[in-house]
Parts: sequence; structure tokens; C-alpha cells
Amino acid sequence: MEFDHIIPESHDGPTTRANLWLACSRCNNSKADRTHAIDSVSQKRVRLFNPRKDKWDAHFRWADGGQRIEGKTAIGRATVEALNFNLRVRVMARRLWIDAGWHPPLS
Repeated sequence: MEFDHIIPESHDGPTTRANLWLACSRCNNSKADRTHAIDSVSQKRVRLFNPRKDKWDAHFRWADGGQRIEGKTAIGRATVEALNFNLRVRVMARRLWIDAGWHPPLS
């Protein structure tokens, strides 16, 4: 895990607790300096999920028994795609976590 600037420093995001979040390096690298992405359904540019302000359950759901993450909203869909939440290696890891009884998280 590493610190992610929700609003990137390149967009004048401050290095303050309110603007930092822990993210895996793959998510952080995928996000890069983006704050917005395209929703695959509406084809509109929408902001990415903000873990400090948004509720996970409002924008995402577990699919395939917890192996995949699906976006329920434009923000959720755009974030799933932009951060590559369902890369094959991630889905395989979740499958192992399910087998071990560690996943999916309880709501």
C-alpha cells in the first residue's frame, strides 16, 4: 500500500490527511494524475470515486461471488475501468482470498 493524493499534486492537491488515502501501487499507478474518467454507459466524463467522501456500496458491488467489482453508477463504472479493478491477477487473487475465507468484506 502507498499514499495516494485524491486530488493529485499536479492539480494542486495538498499533502494533507483529508487529501490522502492508502491505495495499492497498481491502483495508484493506474490513477496517475487523473481526477476524472469516461463512463462506459453514458460516455460522459465523470469524477473518479473519492474514498474520503463517497460510500463504496453506493457506487460498487461485488460480482461473481466476490471475484469482480462492478460499477453501479457512472462514477463507479468509470473508476472500475480507470483503475483496472478487474485485471486478471486481481480476480485470481480474490478467488484465492474467497477460498481462504477472507473475502468478500462484510458490509
